[in-house]
Amino acid sequence: MKINGYPSREKLKKKSEIDLLFKKGKWLSAENMRIIYFSSSEKYPIESCKIGVSVSKKFFKKAVDRNRIKRLLRESYRLNKATYFDAFGEQTLAMLFWVSKDLPEHFSDVEKQFINLCKKKKG
Repeated sequence: MKINGYPSREKLKKKSEIDLLFKKGKWLSAENMRIIYFSSSEKYPIESCKIGVSVSKKFFKKAVDRNRIKRLLRESYRLNKATYFDAFGEQTLAMLFWVSKDLPEHFSDVEKQFINLCKKKKG
């Protein structure tokens, strides 16, 4: 099994899980990135980590721009999965959002913000 993979079992797709996330989740922001997360509980057990990404159509009219940012968000999660698990745990639902109107210039900017977001939760 790949350590840095992003298999389909880790992708947040079910409407019921997304509804639970927005109903019970907690928000956290760092610079241009925002996350909503929900950790497993006795009442709402979660078997594994699932994460989704979203970019506003309001800020980025072109699908090309939205898709690029979503790719960068997924890649930052994929490469820094260990940092994410340390901060949020391995039984969580989460969704990442890009909340700025500006297109990120480099992947390193997005990755740095993702790591800062994880540190903010951990610390």
